[in-house]
Amino acid sequence: MRIDKYLWCVRLYKTRSLAQDALRLGRVRVGGVQVKASYELKEGDSFTIRHAPFDFTYRVVALPKGRLGASLVVNYLLNETPQEVIEELRAIRLSSGIVRERGTGRPTKRDRRELVDFMDTLGEYEELEEDDDVS
Repeated sequence: MRIDKYLWCVRLYKTRSLAQDALRLGRVRVGGVQVKASYELKEGDSFTIRHAPFDFTYRVVALPKGRLGASLVVNYLLNETPQEVIEELRAIRLSSGIVRERGTGRPTKRDRRELVDFMDTLGEYEELEEDDDVS
């Protein structure tokens, strides 16, 4: 199966075009080697996806016939990303202060406004730090 199609089928990318773009930009590597979208992926192959600043490693368990439901992905893909990387990513998300717990539903208009206000204050803070660096 073509690697771009596999990445789309197992829901690592929302569209096949996004998977092709990632391959073209060298964000996906098989065995440490950059591959093209037409690369034929086989069962047992291991590949790495670079989502800066982290590398996520996966192993192909089986090749699906088409796009999978989210609950079926575990039958076709094994996440081999080191636990340290996952913990570091979780810590970064928690430290940002913009984490919504799973199952809390969609943000309300009020939540969105509070988030925008918070991000605006961060922007003002960063501008102040940049001004301090210039002088």
